[in-house]
Amino acid sequence: MSESPKYQSKFTVYVVTVFETRIVLPDSVSKSLRQSVFRCLIAGGVTAMDDFLIEFFPKVHERKLHAREDNYCKYDDQFLQLFTSSLYLAALVSSFFASKICSKFGRKPTILSASVFFLLGAALSSGAVNIWLLIVGRVLLGIGVGFGNEAVPLFLSEIAPVQHRGAVNILFQLFVTIGIFIANLVNYATLKMHPYGWRVSLGLAGVPAIILFIGSLIITETPASLVERGQNERGHRTLRKIRGVEDVEAEFQQVVLASEVAQGVKHPFKELMKRSSRPPLIIAVSLQVFQQFTGINAIMFYAPVLFQTVGFKNDASLLSSVITGLVNVFSTLVSVFSVDKFGRRILLLQACVQMLISQTAIGVILYLHLHATDSLTKSQAIIVVALVCLYVMAFAWSWGPLGWLIPSETFPLETRTAGFAFAVSSNMLCTFIIAQAFLTMLCSMHAGIFFFFAAWILVMGIFVLFLLPETKNVPIDAMVETVWKKHPVWKTFM
Repeated sequence: MSESPKYQSKFTVYVVTVFETRIVLPDSVSKSLRQSVFRCLIAGGVTAMDDFLIEFFPKVHERKLHAREDNYCKYDDQFLQLFTSSLYLAALVSSFFASKICSKFGRKPTILSASVFFLLGAALSSGAVNIWLLIVGRVLLGIGVGFGNEAVPLFLSEIAPVQHRGAVNILFQLFVTIGIFIANLVNYATLKMHPYGWRVSLGLAGVPAIILFIGSLIITETPASLVERGQNERGHRTLRKIRGVEDVEAEFQQVVLASEVAQGVKHPFKELMKRSSRPPLIIAVSLQVFQQFTGINAIMFYAPVLFQTVGFKNDASLLSSVITGLVNVFSTLVSVFSVDKFGRRILLLQACVQMLISQTAIGVILYLHLHATDSLTKSQAIIVVALVCLYVMAFAWSWGPLGWLIPSETFPLETRTAGFAFAVSSNMLCTFIIAQAFLTMLCSMHAGIFFFFAAWILVMGIFVLFLLPETKNVPIDAMVETVWKKHPVWKTFM
């Protein structure tokens, strides 16, 4: 994928063909396409397939067949939830190992490792003959998620020009949403492939894993990572190449200075516990907690189950998931074009208002009209789907991409991989909690679960209003002086 210098400007484009769709991308971020792999592993679709339930969760399938079974409880099963949540528990633990590999060997080998785990996990999941093999496959996929989520946002933030860093990083999330959409299409297409449609669905996760593997062999290492590991000349050469100009001395010296400071830190995890490291750590962890407690994964994981709960049939519920996936993709594009223009804070605050209204409205409709053994009318169910789309829309241009962007750009180099490991692990811990508990919460709280998430959204808005600084157009290695030391709250920590 090498090109002559005249084509290596910072916004050189590659034309990438994805399922016959032409997408034009900046050269430094076309690699993020490969990262759509780990959202192609989403489990919500196969958990709605009867063949899958009969094979691994026969009790759930039996309850599902009972017409007068409690609408909110017919999918409540700890093993079914463990199938989904085991991936995120594995990602939580593996992110700390990924942090070490990222620092010692670089971002590129960490991404390569992620692709290998994805391939192994996809193979084992699709070929599983019992519940434990299925869960081991999910664990391997989870390790891939931990490695990928640790390395890729850091890679993108370090390689992007400062004025386009937000858009570049959010392209990562864009291809994540494309992965979700493709996964929903696959699940919808394999629904009637009896009796092994679910195997095809899970096995096809190996396709983007192969793309990721090839991509990880092609991409270059980041200048910051090269300098951090003592390869200054190669780092300088790489920076000239990705910027497309010869005069990169000012930016390179900033990277070198940050690296020299980082060299003095022998124990980055211990450094994170110091008072001066707390502002970016608190922000990073809080954003990950809030991102999951918006309720997004509860909706995206279990969208087919949710739509069946409100009265849709199997194929209609999966089709509704395809619609929400499409909304997710196009709404993320809004963030790509607006984050560096309007900033991070305004997108987060606007989305809080929209998500609060959507979640509350869904809760009210279900509380008033969906009881244990009846169903919504067709018009009411369509309104619920529309509100879910409105909610997904707001999340996709705000908390989804910015939850990863902001932590990746706010840590200094000496604690960057360690701090981001805490961000990734916090995200995976909260995702695990939501994935493991959602169906039980739905069973016990009924429509109240949407009010539960709405309350969290209110807290999130207050947090952004008073504690989140704006990081638009701030060089990644100048955050301490420009952001933290000037913030009315966080400057007292510095």
